[in-house]
Amino acid sequence: MLQSAGRGAAFGDYDNDGDIDMLVANCNQQPNLLRNSGGGNNWVKLKLTGSKSNRDAVGAKIKMVAGNLVRTEEVKGGSSFLSAHDLRVNFGLGPRTQVDAIEIQWPSGTVQKLKGIKANQIVSVREP
Repeated sequence: MLQSAGRGAAFGDYDNDGDIDMLVANCNQQPNLLRNSGGGNNWVKLKLTGSKSNRDAVGAKIKMVAGNLVRTEEVKGGSSFLSAHDLRVNFGLGPRTQVDAIEIQWPSGTVQKLKGIKANQIVSVREP
């Protein structure tokens, strides 16, 4: 078995299939990509771009409603040692095929609402 010294880990959807994968940075060796292939459920991912707020939308708060499922998330900066996580926000939907509503509260204070988003896609949203 190959021994390695992990120095950082980054989480994100490497293959854009809706589940979160992990990359481990190793000291003096190639990184290890741990692909999550356990999919099967629906998802939606948001890529936010700030205009009045910071470009990466760090600090934006998102509320997602899909039927009886309500989830909140925040775009977070900062990461692991020598690593940076994916800034896109991922929502698992289970069997639901659509998101009824998304509300984004941008760091600038602007509130943006989206409706009727189909599942299994990456949605790019620019701050108005």
